[in-house]
Amino acid sequence: MTQDATHPAPAAHHPYGTPEAPRVSVRGEARLEVDPEIARIDITVTARGTDRRAALDDLTRRNNTVLDLVKSYGDPVEKLETGAFSITPELTRHGRGERVRAHHGTVHITVELSDFTALGELTTRLADLELTRVDGPWWALRPTSHAHGEARRQAVLEAVQRAREYAQALGADLAALVELADLGAEDAAPLTMAAPAGAYRSMAFAGTEDADAPPLDLEPQRQTVLAQVNARFTMTPPRL
Repeated sequence: MTQDATHPAPAAHHPYGTPEAPRVSVRGEARLEVDPEIARIDITVTARGTDRRAALDDLTRRNNTVLDLVKSYGDPVEKLETGAFSITPELTRHGRGERVRAHHGTVHITVELSDFTALGELTTRLADLELTRVDGPWWALRPTSHAHGEARRQAVLEAVQRAREYAQALGADLAALVELADLGAEDAAPLTMAAPAGAYRSMAFAGTEDADAPPLDLEPQRQTVLAQVNARFTMTPPRL
């Protein structure tokens, strides 16, 4: 069977390169330490009443106080979300049976801020409220942060530099890029990324009696941005 001259046979695929066009595979990595852009705090508001309606009314009042306080900070508050809400009866033994002794109410609120001076002041004021717990802050970068793109760019540059050094050690030079992939991009199962070391710090407060507590001086915790790529290149014939 002859090949039609107008439809030439496709070039043979050589996954490991050829003597005329050897391949070099490298990994590029970049690790940046940058200042955080946002901080998150979790607020837990609680209430207790001898009957269900009293607990609910008290919880509603405390919740509204917290929301009004957070909203008063305006633009620095980038996100304000109410999470889980619960009213739970507290049971006690009564003779051979049980009866409801009290009802406990809880509301969880999440706040994200971009102004860390406002964060310290707000955290102190929230912690000063009765039966209010504050956890955090958790520092982070926005998903759209330029730091992620800069880390990827540096990882690619490092991969090219590493590949060129290997080629030059053989008296050759890079000829073409064959493949560039995020580390793990070819895996069948999605990767679970661990939080960068030191990305989280937690503290908790309960309501205090000191109405003039000074604002907390919170030192933002620098974030680690990691980018890794796999790259494959062809190079010119080496001079061995």
